[in-house]
Amino acid sequence: MSDGHTPSGGSARLNTGVAHNARVWNYWIGGKDNYEVDQQVGEQVAGMFPIIRDIARADRDFLGRAVRFVAEEQGVRQFLDIGTGLPTADNTHEIAQRVAPDSRIVYVDNDPIVLVHARTLLTGTHEGVTAYIDADVHDPDAIVERASQTLDFTKPVAVMMLGILNFVLDYDKAREIVRRLLAAVPSGSHLVLTHPTFDSELGGEGQIPAMKFWNENATPPITARSGTDIAAFFEGLEPLEPGMVSCSQWRAPDAPAAVPQYGAVAVKP
Repeated sequence: MSDGHTPSGGSARLNTGVAHNARVWNYWIGGKDNYEVDQQVGEQVAGMFPIIRDIARADRDFLGRAVRFVAEEQGVRQFLDIGTGLPTADNTHEIAQRVAPDSRIVYVDNDPIVLVHARTLLTGTHEGVTAYIDADVHDPDAIVERASQTLDFTKPVAVMMLGILNFVLDYDKAREIVRRLLAAVPSGSHLVLTHPTFDSELGGEGQIPAMKFWNENATPPITARSGTDIAAFFEGLEPLEPGMVSCSQWRAPDAPAAVPQYGAVAVKP
């Protein structure tokens, strides 16, 4: 995430000499939108913490199941996807509009390489709307203001925060961001969230040295949190089955191994 003072043009702040999360994540899930420096840091982190590729894929698979569930079973037709990342197959709008062609999706990111690829995201159904805004997770009010040009905040919205609050290092700030976003959406809205954990019961101890290496060699800095702290992001919401679990196991059709990344979906009463 930028500091809010960088130019919005994209190319002016595109630094290909330092590994960047969106590109390394893209490398881990088998994408092509990355540079040699991203591959080198990605390999180093994967050497220290081999399960990281499984986490990346599990998080992506969770997105597919969660969007389908929220659209099909919960009837939500609006999605605010914060921290979009680089487009791959089955992006949020493709899954949602497959279920309901009139779904409206707003993607939010401020990563320059994601901005370069925004046009790839901006293709949806004729019946629905797919929009993209350049905004920082640290500024939830700006996100809501810009997203309101596309989404109707008097109707339920699925606020999607997959692997994004781990880049908000201050815990109180992270909780305040969630509170501000959820305050802007009505009853029946959903919070869809994943977050890395260092909890040992999910095998998360290895996150700590791997994230230390990351923070010394890549950008932006990242943090893991305890399950207790992650669960508090859902305060005031009603968790939907199966509650907060490893994202690989959330409504999964088989019984996959757990990864140290929690995932959950909850509804605003």
